[in-house]
Amino acid sequence: MAQNLYGPGVRMGNWNEDIYLEEERMKDFLEKREKGQLLIQRNRRLKENLLRPMQLSITEDGYLRCGYKVMLVNPDYPETDADLVLGGDLSLCMALDEIKSPPSDQLEVPCGLSAAKTKIPVGRNTFIILSADRTAMGQVLTYGQNFCLATTGGFEDRMLYLSSDHRTLLRSSKRSWLQEVYLTDEASYLNCWQAAFLDPQFRLEYEGSPVPANAKIILNHSQTNRGLAAHRHLFLSGRFGKEVEVAAHTHLDLHRVEKPKNHWMLVTGNPRRDSSTMLDVPKPPAEDARAPDQDSQAPGQGADPGGQ
Repeated sequence: MAQNLYGPGVRMGNWNEDIYLEEERMKDFLEKREKGQLLIQRNRRLKENLLRPMQLSITEDGYLRCGYKVMLVNPDYPETDADLVLGGDLSLCMALDEIKSPPSDQLEVPCGLSAAKTKIPVGRNTFIILSADRTAMGQVLTYGQNFCLATTGGFEDRMLYLSSDHRTLLRSSKRSWLQEVYLTDEASYLNCWQAAFLDPQFRLEYEGSPVPANAKIILNHSQTNRGLAAHRHLFLSGRFGKEVEVAAHTHLDLHRVEKPKNHWMLVTGNPRRDSSTMLDVPKPPAEDARAPDQDSQAPGQGADPGGQ
């Protein structure tokens, strides 16, 4: 009967080759760690850029201008179309789960978008207002004017434009299958948007008037004439918590008026030091008690009857 003549210290198999392979793996690991090429290091740098604190522009006359850094916020409203929704003010954000895997320390395009419940301006939710030709800096933004919304994502050498295109069988939003909204570095007419007055009865009267900051407006895509919408009942799996889908679709009620899903605010910075955006500033009691019909008053129609 054969007996096991090998002791516990005897090495069997290609033990010398295994040692060399382990040494090569360690050398490769140390070299990548020194150069910052490890997967966890690239992922950490990407998150640091996306979450880098940003400073929003402060308006002096109450109007928006080209070159301003703003946040796109869908104001909170009571949702009646679904039971489970994401409440609160939602800001338009760059969706990290849309970035291709394996993750890199640079942004991959096209990049998806989502709406998240955050009021702090960071790299992933701060947008820059640009004119259609990207040259008219400081120009007052008006209703009906073509303009672009771009973001750097916290990077200094990248500029991604908010874009959309017609829905196809191969390209559409993930949850609702409506027209997709995405970020791209290609400058084209697909990057152009228009601001429309909230009340459709006075929309023509406000055409060409300056767009006030921190006020509810409708953002329509110039190419497809679809409104930017936040679907609070369609959740997305993201790396920063609960987020919902953003698409380009105009939701109308029985009176042919845009629903709150299409309402957006271009939020600017707060000149006070105790808060970062104008969302943190409490509204004065007089403004809260103001009649709703005064918000949709057309230009030239004063409230003083004796001024005619």
